[in-house]
Amino acid sequence: MGLGDITKQIAQQALKAPMKEVLDSLRPTDASQVAESVKGSRTAAGAGDNVCAVILGQIQAMQKALKEDEELVVLLDNGLETMRVMEIYVPSWSVAVLTGIDTERNLTRVIAPVERLELICKVMKVQPGGKAVKVALIAPKPPGTS
Repeated sequence: MGLGDITKQIAQQALKAPMKEVLDSLRPTDASQVAESVKGSRTAAGAGDNVCAVILGQIQAMQKALKEDEELVVLLDNGLETMRVMEIYVPSWSVAVLTGIDTERNLTRVIAPVERLELICKVMKVQPGGKAVKVALIAPKPPGTS
């Protein structure tokens, strides 16, 4: 094994433990209660070139493909903070309001133009005794409906 391989292996091990701690801190033991406290669970409609509809559709498709013991963990990292997204509310197709919990388990909301969203989606096993949490997706109502 060369020096480069050893260095690479050490770096991978050094990064793996802190990343697991961060992800575990974003997965509260009461995640299902947090999800229920965040309102709504309507699904996205529409597609085409609408960036927001595509994002919602992709998340919805990933959640549908999950096994019973898996959940989709959606993370937003803006460089300063990382939050686990529990709900994506779209008041208009150009703006999204993401609600979730940060690494210190504070309720956090991010309001952003859809074109600037960069979400990290990971399929993870549900902790033993836990319940899978789904990200609530709330799309704008079609015109003409109240």
